[in-house]
Amino acid sequence: MLFVLILAAVAIYLLVRMAQERRGPSAAPRRRPQPPRIVAPDDDEDFLRDLDRKRRRKHRDPEDGQE
Repeated sequence: MLFVLILAAVAIYLLVRMAQERRGPSAAPRRRPQPPRIVAPDDDEDFLRDLDRKRRRKHRDPEDGQE
């Protein structure tokens, strides 16, 4: 009789585990990881500031040898 009770408990345990795996975790829904943010040079303030300086310098001081 004890053997049948243990066998039934194991069978119920395995059935419950299989049902949980099919549904997924119910405690907290998992969030998908966000894709890495694409960082372009135009997102960098220092890069933009440097480009602005170069552009202003080029307009103020034309390159030598182009006369």
